[in-house]
Amino acid sequence: MAKIAYILLCHKDPDAIIAQAEQLTAVGDCMAIHFDARASDAAYARIREALGTNPNVTFARKRIKCGWGEWSLVQATLYALQAAVDAFPRATHFYMLSGDCMAIKTAEYAHQFLDENDKDFIESHDFFESNWIKTGMKEDRLVYRHYFNERTQSGRFYTSYEWQKRLGLTRAVPADIQVMIGSQWWCLRRRTVEMILEFLRQRRDVVRFFSTTWIPDETFFQTLVRHLIPKGEIENRTLTFLMFSDYGMPVTFYNDHYDMLLGQDYLFARKISPEALELKDRLGRLYAAEGVSFQVSNEGRSLYHFLTGRGRIGRRYGQRFWEAGNTLGPEREVFLIVCKKWHVAKRLVDQIASETDIPCIEYLFNELDTPLPDLGGIETTLTKRSRHRRAVVRMLFEHFGSDRLVICLDPSNLEIVQDFCADQARTHVLEIECDYSDEYLIGHARRVGLAGAVSPAEAVAHLLPTLRNDIAYESEQIRGAGFDHYLRLRQSAPKAENELAVARFLGIPSDTAQAIMRLDYLFSD
Repeated sequence: MAKIAYILLCHKDPDAIIAQAEQLTAVGDCMAIHFDARASDAAYARIREALGTNPNVTFARKRIKCGWGEWSLVQATLYALQAAVDAFPRATHFYMLSGDCMAIKTAEYAHQFLDENDKDFIESHDFFESNWIKTGMKEDRLVYRHYFNERTQSGRFYTSYEWQKRLGLTRAVPADIQVMIGSQWWCLRRRTVEMILEFLRQRRDVVRFFSTTWIPDETFFQTLVRHLIPKGEIENRTLTFLMFSDYGMPVTFYNDHYDMLLGQDYLFARKISPEALELKDRLGRLYAAEGVSFQVSNEGRSLYHFLTGRGRIGRRYGQRFWEAGNTLGPEREVFLIVCKKWHVAKRLVDQIASETDIPCIEYLFNELDTPLPDLGGIETTLTKRSRHRRAVVRMLFEHFGSDRLVICLDPSNLEIVQDFCADQARTHVLEIECDYSDEYLIGHARRVGLAGAVSPAEAVAHLLPTLRNDIAYESEQIRGAGFDHYLRLRQSAPKAENELAVARFLGIPSDTAQAIMRLDYLFSD
């Protein structure tokens, strides 16, 4: 059975470290601790005194001062890793942790998971080809030497960097190494760790290279594991659940996140708030529990991005500069059907297509599989369609040989509606207002990834008011935009009223509108 040696890098809160070590070693697992030399000796002595008699705890042979983005973080990890290898010969896996991490599964679950998955779990993407680095320095992290800390010595850091660039003092990556990048929170098998330590004893050139790169904790182990271990034995993911905000800051978890955390497909979570005492207490007791079953729904990230994105009035992008002069033409008419229930809008456009000669396109900017003609490749991805939306629609007009076109849109696409209404073409907007049962909203939450198939009913129920408010907000934004040719089709309205709305929307005779609206199941779920 798997036996885990936890590699803990920490720098504060000795009482929390002691509690974390006692919780994780209580069921037979081990821990090697590196406590930052920048912290006080008294705090370190407190930890040594409390854990000194625990046979499942050891300490790095040397404490060093650690700084964000520096080689010191990797060196501290290596010191703790070597201590764990020496002290715990029966450890089968080595799991990297920080003091902000806590288990979100039981030891029983973790051991079984590792027994069933004989792989190294480490996120690793090609440094140069992937888009893992979103902004800032990329290749320059490697080809220039970084001797100073960017956060505490920013003047020296950037002066050294600029002088190297001016003088052309670049260097090559070791010829046989493919640099990889990813999260620093990994879980490696013993054989892999021993191979890494032996490799480093033989290849001091690799150590010298990485020791002057910037943020090597995102590249060092990621590169070596890929270099030494066959691809089929590596799972390109971390077992620690973590998220980042729009500003690149780690998302912090609090007391009310307990159920959500247990539903994620991970063994640990980072980072737990120091003030979340109830959460820390519950998770601390969880690790030693037995017979606990977990319903993994894994909706944490999508749920977070949904909830944090509500109400940001300024979050939409304005018109793209390359579309400013890109008009559809004053002789053309665009009919936008805006509806949250896509199946309702699709039924309506099927009726329009069968009763009129107006070409109809379903969710052009929302659904990748929307049936489309060949437009030279611009239609192949949602990104291309959205980026060049007026060009796409103009090509559709030309393809169909028509000056009229019906398009379906999701209400979240307010900026697209505004864009077409600002065009020289005559744009009509028909919003379809549907009723939303709790069952429908629950299904919607699962379809869009806000809830999993096995998410607890109570957790999903908490989402319903937010979903209703979100749908209502999008509708209010559409109605409040003041579009000149805006009409509404309502599920609760009399049939005659909806027939009149369709007739006015499309500019068609009333008998044709009646034929379009003859479906008894138009609004059925």
